[in-house]
Amino acid sequence: MAGNVGNPMIRMASSAKKGEIVEVRSLIMNPMTTGLTKDRAGKVIPAHFIQTVTITFNDKPLLDIDWSTAVSANPYLAFKLRAESSGTLKMVWKDNTGGNWSADSKLTVA
Repeated sequence: MAGNVGNPMIRMASSAKKGEIVEVRSLIMNPMTTGLTKDRAGKVIPAHFIQTVTITFNDKPLLDIDWSTAVSANPYLAFKLRAESSGTLKMVWKDNTGGNWSADSKLTVA
């Protein structure tokens, strides 16, 4: 399972007109296990889940999200933003085991 963790992806338009609404879609591979289930052999599967997602645009905070075990495996996140200036959107995912992944995407506003 450890080989299937991470690999964050962001999908969004690379350019937009000033004032246009841009949809941002993201996905990260994570089992999002609760620590309350067992495998076929009866052994407890350890908790492993994304705890926080931090999103910035040009290093300014945009969203801070706290997740828990109630989020499904390989969580997908989508939101919209208004294109006011060109810059870089950065997303950072952190999990309960110390894992830390990031991805970014550039937006050019014309």
